[in-house]
Amino acid sequence: MSNHFNLWIAHDGYFGLFLLMLLESACIPIPSEVVVPYAGYLSHQGTLSIVPVILVATLANVVGGYIAYMIGYYGGRPFVLKYGRFILLNPHHLEKAEQWFAKYGEITVFLGRLVPAVRTFVSLPAGMAKMRLGKFLFYSFLGSLPWNIALTIAGYQLAAHFDIIDKHLKPLSTIGAVILGLAVLWFWFGQRSRRINRNL
Repeated sequence: MSNHFNLWIAHDGYFGLFLLMLLESACIPIPSEVVVPYAGYLSHQGTLSIVPVILVATLANVVGGYIAYMIGYYGGRPFVLKYGRFILLNPHHLEKAEQWFAKYGEITVFLGRLVPAVRTFVSLPAGMAKMRLGKFLFYSFLGSLPWNIALTIAGYQLAAHFDIIDKHLKPLSTIGAVILGLAVLWFWFGQRSRRINRNL
């Protein structure tokens, strides 16, 4: 799959990079750990330029995050109110999320943008919790920028040994996915246990 992404960037350049990174931030699990380093690799080869690669990837993250934020903002609450009971969510959880993002929204979005897998989905709950849009965009940019700088430079510096990036950075996605999965399971089983206790 990563080869298809790389071919896309090689063929469409900055537009391909922008589209892939936009989708990655709009809750489509595209591995930026593969996409951005390859763009850095192309910068080393002279096909692209390193600074535009960083800026395009970061702008795409912000735009994609905005799309996911708006989906959560306008569709998240109605979805939870209508179907939440099937996945053990209720209006109380929305209130908790709103309180959390009211207190810790900035650091949550910033750090979330630096964690593989989590960074793909952090915008959705921010929108559901109705975090202030200006703050969301600002901290989304702040979190995306160092991530893209690091990955672009990694690809640029390791251009002669690009296979190393795929070998060593891909586990980061797995770790992030495991963290995300464990958090979901912890929440789900916690809610299930409380529901059983209430029925006893």
